Amino acid sequence: MLGAASVWGAEIKVDFEGMATGQTPTNFLGAVAGTGSAGNWVIVSDKVPPLLAPLMPQAESLTSRPVLAQTSQDPADERFPVFVYQPESFKDFKLTARFKMVSGVAEQMAGVVFRYQNSSNFYVVRASVLGQNVRFYKVVNGVRSDPLGPQVNLRPGAWYTLTVQCTGNQITLSMNDTQLMPALQDNTFNAGKIGFWTKSDAVSYFSDLTIDYTPEIPAAQALVNHLLADQNRILDLKLYTLDAQGVPRVLAAKDARTIGTAGESAEKTALTDGTVFFARGTGTVSVWLPLRDRNGDAMASVWVRLNSFMGETQDHAITRATMVVKRMQEQVTTSEDLLK
Repeated sequence: MLGAASVWGAEIKVDFEGMATGQTPTNFLGAVAGTGSAGNWVIVSDKVPPLLAPLMPQAESLTSRPVLAQTSQDPADERFPVFVYQPESFKDFKLTARFKMVSGVAEQMAGVVFRYQNSSNFYVVRASVLGQNVRFYKVVNGVRSDPLGPQVNLRPGAWYTLTVQCTGNQITLSMNDTQLMPALQDNTFNAGKIGFWTKSDAVSYFSDLTIDYTPEIPAAQALVNHLLADQNRILDLKLYTLDAQGVPRVLAAKDARTIGTAGESAEKTALTDGTVFFARGTGTVSVWLPLRDRNGDAMASVWVRLNSFMGETQDHAITRATMVVKRMQEQVTTSEDLLK
């Protein structure tokens, strides 16, 4: 799995390279929508065409490499094994995935779920060799909507590329670079996870999952980003909350690499007791203060480092830092809002 930047802001590639045959990827979680037994999601070796056409006509067109397979053949009619990518949820995104319908007596289907909440609530787009069609539908509290989609000429054993793009409430579906139907609009799910889907006894293979997406920025980090952009005298800024063990940890920061790191007594005491701390550096001042909710209770502690000037007093530095915290309190008034 690789992560990189993209025009959407971030990109994740899942290609199963380096995984051993028979292994189950650990960054996915299997589930069953409907009834029947769980799927069997394992790595197999298969011949896959290149993502890009070869430069030379005589070049090898197929290469053997690891792909993901759903191999369980429980024929239960309302059985929909899914395999959901766990590390991220996605709101606005463009995903591409390749799939191959290998075999099945009751069904030969493959597809993807997206904006997945749980096994009873999600969107799905799937292809069917036996039905010679592609269908989109949503599942809400276990109830499936009427399917939408065209008849498509599909062959067993052939690799296809499916593309799903979600922007706000608009959903665009394509296969092999051809749009399947006019863009859909639906407000049921605005974010969720992404995964693979099959039905009944269908044996299906999957490969080359790519997700280009706009990362969702937590409210606390958005608050920090806004203040840093608005006030150039702020050199550094961190928000701390207490973990389950009472240790102060960075919730949001100018340097995102510090998120989750532990603080010290000043950060904890500012939050628990409302104590204000001050320190002076070379040309800078640092202040630790509580961030209070609309009831006056501390919901976090703030460390702010500011540019200083000749003769600046401690009281003046604390006043400037307090103004920064007040700006924050105007925008986030409850712990629930801060932790969104």
